[in-house]
Amino acid sequence: MQPSAPSYDERLTAPGSWWVIAALLGLSGGLVMFPLGNVPMLAGVIVAGALAAIGVSSYGSARIRVVAGSLVAGEARIPVAALGAPEVLDAEEARAWRSYKADPRAFMVMRGYVPQAVRVEVTDPADPTPYVYLSSRDPKALAAALEAVRAEAQ
Repeated sequence: MQPSAPSYDERLTAPGSWWVIAALLGLSGGLVMFPLGNVPMLAGVIVAGALAAIGVSSYGSARIRVVAGSLVAGEARIPVAALGAPEVLDAEEARAWRSYKADPRAFMVMRGYVPQAVRVEVTDPADPTPYVYLSSRDPKALAAALEAVRAEAQ
């Protein structure tokens, strides 16, 4: 395997129902503009639909990768050497770590529509972040990729 090839790559895309809502928002924009005529109505559909689609797409563009000895989550790039062992969280435990167990200093790539997650302690003493919380549709594969990179580094 090439060192630059990702050993894990996941995009946390928004669910299909959100796209249906975006389409309905586009239709709502057309209905608002309907009294002004056909051209403004069409413009309302296009503008409202485009804005809703941009919003859904940008929220669903979070990406988690394990590549070149680093965990890349959102805009953060963390060397796997600075991380402890990953902990796979089921839906109930993930909900607990998103709410009453959460530390405000933690780095989180969290999506409410993804029930499972992985939590990884940050072992770097110079970093004030206690752990990284990552929503994942396949938390076992993410944890395995992190463990494989940790084992390679040792």
